[in-house]
Amino acid sequence: MKILLIGEYSRLHNSLKEGLEKNGHKVVINGFNDSFKNYPVDLKFIKKFENGILKKLKLLFLNLTNFDISSYYTYLQFKKNKKKFEGFDVVQLINENSFFCNYFYEKKILKYIFENNKKVFLLSCGEDFVYVNYNFEHRDNKSILQPYFEGKIEDKNFLNALKFREKSFKKLHNYIYKNIIGVIASDFDYHIPLQNNLKYLGLIPNPINIDNFPENKMEAIDKIIIFHGINSFSYYKKGNDFFDKALKIIKEKYPNKVEIIVARSLPYKDYILLYNNAHIVLDQVYAFDQGYNALEAMAKGKVVFTGAEMEFEKHYNLSKKVALNALPNVDYLVQQLTYLIENPIEIIEIGKQARTFIEKEHHYIKIAEKYIEKWSN
Repeated sequence: MKILLIGEYSRLHNSLKEGLEKNGHKVVINGFNDSFKNYPVDLKFIKKFENGILKKLKLLFLNLTNFDISSYYTYLQFKKNKKKFEGFDVVQLINENSFFCNYFYEKKILKYIFENNKKVFLLSCGEDFVYVNYNFEHRDNKSILQPYFEGKIEDKNFLNALKFREKSFKKLHNYIYKNIIGVIASDFDYHIPLQNNLKYLGLIPNPINIDNFPENKMEAIDKIIIFHGINSFSYYKKGNDFFDKALKIIKEKYPNKVEIIVARSLPYKDYILLYNNAHIVLDQVYAFDQGYNALEAMAKGKVVFTGAEMEFEKHYNLSKKVALNALPNVDYLVQQLTYLIENPIEIIEIGKQARTFIEKEHHYIKIAEKYIEKWSN
């Protein structure tokens, strides 16, 4: 099959591409590299007017004329390369706003894609119309919208989610759902809002390229290393404020037993190198299931504080812990970290179980086969 994967902001599509190619398929990724993370893409688009004086001029021009120059610039890049976006057996959109354009230009791009390819599918693996609106209607549901509801995030810093509350993005959502074959969820957080959706094709777990993550087997632990990776743009969305407070207490409580590494907004290749020696990785507190950073750390045999709710454990029929379920509660986080520090054998056991889980449920070649089966049927 000839496959086009549109969008990349977590390495999901890169790992899927690697699995698909192992199965003999031809795959192209289109995307923007996603800021500082700098993920590889085959057909690269460039974002302009996103920082400094150019961003201010863009916003001024938008307010005066209602013309979005960023969307227009992306559309020009697409128009110049549109022949590279046709003739595919399968196209998969990573999001309902994969090109980050306003309604007018996003629809123009998608219209060409729908008309010039055999099948188009949508992934639900981040904020989209269904996820955002479901969690506005179910505010007690564990989600990355909770810190916004608590007033920790201003509207201007939460536009990537709030835009899906606008009428134009509802129109875009309806247009996309009218033209796609179906939508696939990447983990339990996006599976829950899609229940009873007629276009929902089911959950396919995130693919992890095991070959890139040789197991880092932990033996006897002398000093416990805790890694806290922070993306400054999503500090409150991930619950990093709770981790910071918990780590301050742990550092005072165990000055000679732990080493704490904190990293901010690093390129992907630097990020994964920095946590290589860590025993414990702090990921996020507002999730049912694990995102990409957590899964890759689990593949290395780390103990990860992330989403691991009862629904997740039941879905995978787990009898042993593969990750620590994180909650937005400092006392709880301190309690869990304390237990691990005082019982380091548990760190070794959970790390082994995490690796086994990734091999069984997230192996990139097996996951690619699941996508092929879903796309084909």
